[in-house]
Amino acid sequence: MDICKIQKLVQNHGIVFLSYSGYMSQSLITAMVESLEKEAEDNNLTIKDSHNIFTVFIELSQNIMSYSKTDKEDDDSNKPEGLIIITKDENSNYYIHSQNIVSLDDKNRINKTMDDIKSLTKDEIKKRYKELRKSGENTHTKGGGIGFYEIAKKCDGLEYEFTKLNKNKYYFYVKTTIITQKKDV
Repeated sequence: MDICKIQKLVQNHGIVFLSYSGYMSQSLITAMVESLEKEAEDNNLTIKDSHNIFTVFIELSQNIMSYSKTDKEDDDSNKPEGLIIITKDENSNYYIHSQNIVSLDDKNRINKTMDDIKSLTKDEIKKRYKELRKSGENTHTKGGGIGFYEIAKKCDGLEYEFTKLNKNKYYFYVKTTIITQKKDV
């Protein structure tokens, strides 16, 4: 997906709260979560909504950090770079967009996981997540696994697409929707 398409998608979701493109590290993720905490506090979000936003943001950021590849066709080296954007609409619903480059093997693994998620109800997603945590299956060492179930548990909408970059690489775009409720003050 090209940057112009992402900009159009983002424009449809109101205010850009946070936007980052480049090298991703754990310390950077931590700093951005601190900004999100301030945003949640300033917008009087419930603890549950705040937690959902933080969790989805962290999972997508760690996905970028751990699994992004170089754009070179025959080089599957990790390159922890990508794009993450958080927008909110006039109703304070949040949209977390991410994009990074993945290999063909990663694409196939992710598609399998996402197809499973799409076939499940919210309760079934929660159950599958618990089963996967207990079993140790789909750990980070295998890639593209349990984190997507965690994201699906926490958000109200999960969309994704792959756009071919070259023979062995794809842009992987994810958009999540988190519908929030303000705290009674």
